[in-house]
Amino acid sequence: MTKILLLSDTHSYIDDRILEYASQADEVWHAGDIGSLGVTDTLATAKPVRAVYGNIDDSKARQEYPENLRFMCEGVDVWITHIGGYPGRYDRRVREEIYRNPPKLFICGHSHILKVMPDKKLGLLHMNPGAAGKHGFHKVRTMLRFEIDGERIQNLEVIEMKR
Repeated sequence: MTKILLLSDTHSYIDDRILEYASQADEVWHAGDIGSLGVTDTLATAKPVRAVYGNIDDSKARQEYPENLRFMCEGVDVWITHIGGYPGRYDRRVREEIYRNPPKLFICGHSHILKVMPDKKLGLLHMNPGAAGKHGFHKVRTMLRFEIDGERIQNLEVIEMKR
């Protein structure tokens, strides 16, 4: 079983609350708009980090992290990208590949809107953790945590934090 902390859109912001949740996870996944690499560097002192760059990230972040990250976590095929859309409205950049070869778990950020929803047509689960940073229109900072046990995604929890 692997415990995951999923966050996005930190926009250079990190605090002790994020680090507290990171310390409870086995891995931290960041779905882009990292801002300063100090965020991922700090997270990496607590747990292994998997991340993608987002549209606000500079050339340093783009050298450090890919635009798309696809990997297996236990028995789950995971695809993380920053701008990906959601079931029924996938971004044109990922649409063809997602229909041709859907992952079991599709993760993106960008919207600052927490959303977890199944795509029954493709048999995948879509997750967007919202925004963990303070920059943006969102009123509440959010993250997700969950477990992957073999081929199962379980014990999903929404984490809400004050701005």
